[in-house]
Amino acid sequence: MTLQQLRYVIETVNCGSINEAAKKLFITQPSLSNAIKELENELKIKIFLRTSKGIILSTEGAEFLSYARQIIEQAELLENRYMHTKLSPQHFSVSTQHYAFAVSAFVRLVKEFGQDEYEFTLRETKTYEIIDDVKHLRSEIGILYLNEFNAQVLRKFLREGNLTFTELFRAKPHIFISAQNPLARKEYVTLADLEPYPCLSFEQGERNSFHFSEEILSTLSHQKSIHVSDRATLFNLLIGLNGYTISTGVISHDLNGNQIVAIPLKLEEEITVGYITHKNVTLSRLAEIYIHALKETIEEERRAI
Repeated sequence: MTLQQLRYVIETVNCGSINEAAKKLFITQPSLSNAIKELENELKIKIFLRTSKGIILSTEGAEFLSYARQIIEQAELLENRYMHTKLSPQHFSVSTQHYAFAVSAFVRLVKEFGQDEYEFTLRETKTYEIIDDVKHLRSEIGILYLNEFNAQVLRKFLREGNLTFTELFRAKPHIFISAQNPLARKEYVTLADLEPYPCLSFEQGERNSFHFSEEILSTLSHQKSIHVSDRATLFNLLIGLNGYTISTGVISHDLNGNQIVAIPLKLEEEITVGYITHKNVTLSRLAEIYIHALKETIEEERRAI
């Protein structure tokens, strides 16, 4: 086993494809495939499973990857210290539901810990894709919520993906609305108060089950309903159409200004927001830093509510 082979595995995971990894490594696809096969034969494990849609990490491969990343990181630190070589670009990926605090924490990570070269990815995406990204290690961390309605279904997917859910905070439901909306002057709102206004939610694509919705009360019907795919569009519609969406009440005024406000929704519900990780993978230093940034950001923004 060589450091080069470990680098090959890491780059293949980062690219999600042997062909793409070979291009980045400036070697041929057969050479990369043979190097990985030789490593698998030496270790007597299958690092990658070959499928009709390409390659995915096996359970053993996920565990191997966490060790490989640690070894390469330490090797690069040694090379940099004693041979004055350049550190490789840092890599980190997170997949999340559409939470401003996740973006704020990402900004903090990049500002404080990004070196001269880095390749970070922030995916604001659909609930099922968050689970799938972490399951197949396209992202180290996924951020989503559980509640009484969706927990049984989502926890089943987490178990099948060998994933762990760690709680970040619990919140009572709030609505996000324009600061100019007539409801913005109320101490709290009820479902009846919301009936005249458009309900905005994030579409979930092929996995459009109520259990994958980013908003609670997904089974309720609305006279006016709009589905969007990104947070900027949703916020524009909150302002332009006096619409509303249901969320945690945690909002970043640093990123979003004061045009959007959070008002408590009078309901006996609770939302548990947390992050998911792969059970067989030791988190990288950047992942640990991001989780710390998440906790600090959430604490600061909840104090500001």
